[in-house]
Amino acid sequence: MNTGAAVALALAGSYLAGSVPFAWIVTKAVTGKDLRAVGSGNVGATNASRALGGKWFLAVFLLDAAKGAAGVRVAAPMVDGLGGTDALRLAIGCGLAAILGHVTCPWLGFRGGKGVATGAGVIAALAPLAAACGLGAFFAALALTRFVSLASCVGAAALAPAAWLLGCPADLVWFGAVVAALVIFLHRRNFARIAAGTEPKAFSKREAGHAG
Repeated sequence: MNTGAAVALALAGSYLAGSVPFAWIVTKAVTGKDLRAVGSGNVGATNASRALGGKWFLAVFLLDAAKGAAGVRVAAPMVDGLGGTDALRLAIGCGLAAILGHVTCPWLGFRGGKGVATGAGVIAALAPLAAACGLGAFFAALALTRFVSLASCVGAAALAPAAWLLGCPADLVWFGAVVAALVIFLHRRNFARIAAGTEPKAFSKREAGHAG
């Protein structure tokens, strides 16, 4: 197989891996419910925890993160003959493909999640320290605001500056910015609800979220 075909196959495989709707599958298997008809209708870990209970959140989150990491750690290295910047760019491309697979799930009418968990898995595989900084920013924002949606956006927004400060390659810094822009765009309705005072908060009877 030539390099071009191998790259295309790696990108396609990453997209398909990202498109596996773990939140929907687990919810359907455990409760029989269609997650798209529960809570926000979002096919992500936070909404799944509404149907399944909070104890399921971490399991679904990790499954969604794993499919993002798989594009970087499994699909990209399968392409021989690339090194240095080219290998990094392929890994970034596979990570982005996995995120897009999650967001535009073809098995559910191109209706997916908001890319938070899958994006976290991709960044953790590419730049673990930057991912740790984003996680810290997420928890700080969550503690201050109790909005999971806002905290998710703050965590995503911290990725590019963290990658730059840590001396990561420019391609990773730009990728962090792209992930942040996508996550923030997909949470635009959450911001409208926050402004209107209708967005539920975490640690209350009504569970916050719309992330993932």
